[in-house]
This record gives sequence, C-alpha cells and structure tokens, in this order.
Amino acid sequence: MTTTLAPTGAAISTMAVRSQRRRESLTALVMLAPSLVFLAAFTYWPIVRSMAYGFFDVQLGSTDIFFIGWDNYRRLWLDELFWKSLRNTVVYMVVTVPASIGLALLLAVALDRKLRGTALYRSTFFYPVMVPSVAAGMVWVFLYAPGYGPINGLMEWLGLPKLEWLYDARWALPAIIFMSIWKYAGYFMLILLAALQLVPRDLYEAARLDGVSGFRQLVHITVPLISPTLYFVVVIGVLHSYQIFDYVFVMTQGGPADATNVLTFYIYQNAFQFQDIGTASAIATILLLVVGALIGIVALTLGRRVHYLGR
Repeated sequence: MTTTLAPTGAAISTMAVRSQRRRESLTALVMLAPSLVFLAAFTYWPIVRSMAYGFFDVQLGSTDIFFIGWDNYRRLWLDELFWKSLRNTVVYMVVTVPASIGLALLLAVALDRKLRGTALYRSTFFYPVMVPSVAAGMVWVFLYAPGYGPINGLMEWLGLPKLEWLYDARWALPAIIFMSIWKYAGYFMLILLAALQLVPRDLYEAARLDGVSGFRQLVHITVPLISPTLYFVVVIGVLHSYQIFDYVFVMTQGGPADATNVLTFYIYQNAFQFQDIGTASAIATILLLVVGALIGIVALTLGRRVHYLGR
C-alpha cells in the first residue's frame, strides 16, 4: 500500500511563483513579438544577408549569383579609394564627436546657470537638430558658395582670403565637419542639460565655499556625476558619425578628388552606380566590424570610468 504525500505550503507557494513568472514571460513575449518580428525582418535579416553577399559576385538587377569567397575583400585591400574613404570616415568621427560633445557640454553648463532667456537659448541651439539633413546641407552649400556665400563675404570683410570651401580638397571635409558640429551639438546639449538638472546644488555651494574654481568644479563634480549620460552621448555620437551620408551626397558627392568620400557613400557608389552589390556588401560588413570595435573600445575605456549613483 502506497501513500501520496500532499504538497506542503512552501511547495505550493513555489509552484505559484513559477506559474506567475511563466505567465509574465509569455505576456512579455506576446507584447514584444511585433517589434521582434519587425527587427528580424528589417534589421537582422538584412545584416545577415549583406554579410553573406560579401562572399558572392552579385550584380544589381541580376538573378545570377556566383560564390567567389574572399575576392571582394582582396580587391578592397588593394583599393586605394576604399582606404581613403575609411580614413575620411575616421577623421570625421575623431573630430566631430569630441568637438560636438565638448561644445554641447559647455552650452549645457552655461544654460544650467538659470540665465535670463534660457528658453530662447535652448530653442536656438536645438533648432539645427530639427532641420532636415538635406535642407541643412542645401543651406550650407549656399553659405559656403565661393562667389556670393555669406561666409566668404564675412572673411572678405575681416580681411581674410576667400576659400572655395566645397571645391578645395583641403577644406571640403573640414567644411562638412563644421556643419555636422553645428547640426548635432544642440541634440547632445539637450541630453546633457537634462542630466545637469539632477546634480545636487549643495555640492557646488560647498565647492565655492572651499574656493574651488569653476573649471575644477566642472572636472571634479559635474563630469563624474553626469558620466553615465556622457557615456551614452559618446556612443550615440560614434554611431552618428559612421552613418554620415546625406551631407556628402547633397554637398559634395564625395568630391573634390574623393576628399569627402566616406564609407557609407562608397557603399552607395558600389551598389547603385557601379551596380556591384557584392563589393558594397563587403564594405558594409567592414563598416559594421569597425563600428563594433570602436564601441567596444569606448565601453572598455570610458565605460569603466562611469560613476552611477548609489554605486
């Protein structure tokens, strides 16, 4: 004769908790399913397909696909224009990200001091972010115009020589970099300004009573306390810098003499001008790996210096 032991109260409680967790997980999965399907169809699958096409000879509009292994990558290794576009992309990132974030931090600190007309200043600095990229590019083409552009008019008024900004290989990329800093500094400023609102004011009061200068307050109080936001802004800035395409397309078409050709524009050229999808996919894969490596470097360097409240 066998006896069946009834479950104890603790066992019943554990089973109830597990059942509740399963129901919550199922509910979360159902709620996330539309977004996951969208991401899989329009983000992850295109990435996987692009990485696969890098090993094939694929021509735009053709159904013939031939496996060629690493030939696309070997051609890129010997392609001077690829290395030039990679170098231009890195230069653009190295200059634009620190400059735009540094300017944004200075603007955010200035606006955090409760100056008169702060709302107007915020709107003014944030306005470039709301301007569509193509429209902003066309505006700056006019500003940089060598004959009648306001920038050259100002330089002439100051007694400086006029420059053919977008038509000179030495100045075309710096001109686009300057415009990009103008475009994105306001976006970063708004994020940093929100973080500054959470910094306790008594810390600044105590620092002023101890005779600490404003610069040292910025370095030793402000930056450590908003370091999570700064870290987020740096990551977003790096991602933005490697997505540059519209400014180059509108303002220079990669010229003059490929001085402003960047990886995204070179992908466009190979895919839609040269109709070489395989080479374009190989470049896209390299760009993905470069961005991933840079984000990893940022995480290993700046990420370890982030100070979270309560930790």
